[in-house]
Amino acid sequence: MNIIASIHDEIDTVSEERAELWHRLSDGRDPELVRQIKELDEKLDALWNEHRAIRARIRFGEREQIVKRARAEERLERAA
Repeated sequence: MNIIASIHDEIDTVSEERAELWHRLSDGRDPELVRQIKELDEKLDALWNEHRAIRARIRFGEREQIVKRARAEERLERAA
């Protein structure tokens, strides 16, 4: 669970940076600020994807195990 907490901390930090950039952008259009905001948006998307993947692994197990179980269930259904 420590990994999830550190991801949340990083998401909070990046979100605060992005909010500050948006505030600075309100003073006037600056292509460099727009580029930085886009980079932070991409970083936030990656962090949230990592967060969801970790939560899924915690809840359902590793992907290989899930696939193995699904194939075993499929074989049982075909045999029945």
